[in-house]
Amino acid sequence: MYGEQYFLLAAVLVTGLAAWFDWRTGHLPNRLTLGTLAAAPFVHAAFGYARAGWTGCWQGAAFSVAGAFLCLIVPAILYFVGGIYGGDVKLLGAVGALLLPMVGMEAELYSFLVAALYAPARLAWEGKLFHTLGNSALLVRNWFVPKARRREVPQEMMAELRFAPSIFAATCVAVLLHWRV
Repeated sequence: MYGEQYFLLAAVLVTGLAAWFDWRTGHLPNRLTLGTLAAAPFVHAAFGYARAGWTGCWQGAAFSVAGAFLCLIVPAILYFVGGIYGGDVKLLGAVGALLLPMVGMEAELYSFLVAALYAPARLAWEGKLFHTLGNSALLVRNWFVPKARRREVPQEMMAELRFAPSIFAATCVAVLLHWRV
């Protein structure tokens, strides 16, 4: 087994645990997300050192940090506008740190695609799809009208989606696409 396959397996394990916690409690433990985010560059550095000496050590750490940074950009923007929760941002950063920039960003893209496919299906199943689409249109409309004419959508009328299961499914797809026998 190659060294990168350990990281692929670790990403599946971490996102699987995160999906389980998110599904059960709606909360992602910081020990899991931040622990992975902090440990991944050091483990990549150790594998890089074992493979290519100090050059590999610095490259492994640098690519891991770059993966975390690049995979944090879009989720951080979404977090600041209220689109996703902080645990999801940290989890996507951890996935980027484990899988490095290319595969990490691929897993992140797949995560958003899985959520974009799952959310309307779930809302339709619950009979809330058209009501939620109306609320979404109202939120977009509010951007273009003066404050006096804006209509607020009550928080209880907003739909919520637990995102970690989508991240897990997408990470599994990305890992399967990059697995070498």
